[in-house]
Amino acid sequence: QVQLVESGGRLVQAGASLRLSCAASGRTFSSYAMGWFRQAPGKEREFVAGISWSGGSTDYLDSVKGRFTISRDNAKNTVYLQMNSLKPEDTAVYYCAARWRVVRTTRLEYDYWGQGTQVTVSS
Repeated sequence: QVQLVESGGRLVQAGASLRLSCAASGRTFSSYAMGWFRQAPGKEREFVAGISWSGGSTDYLDSVKGRFTISRDNAKNTVYLQMNSLKPEDTAVYYCAARWRVVRTTRLEYDYWGQGTQVTVSS
């Protein structure tokens, strides 16, 4: 079992930076690939970024490449999403998710989810 708790979401202006954190419980955190998803009102939940269990492989949604960076600290059981140059279209609830070892980009392939943290970007 893995329990996930996101934090760091808030209201910011366009162009600002924000770092989200996801703290995981459990002694096997380092065995899980971690993903960040987001869901805007009226839209499907979409994959934003993912990182493999070792941190050696990452994947990103095309629209966030070059602006967002996912990283993990296995000693702290925490995964991060650094978001730079934020745009109003990045406004959404951001969710952290975990699955065994390898990054996947579809929500159905993730087994554990956090409760989400709201990110609002004003223009």
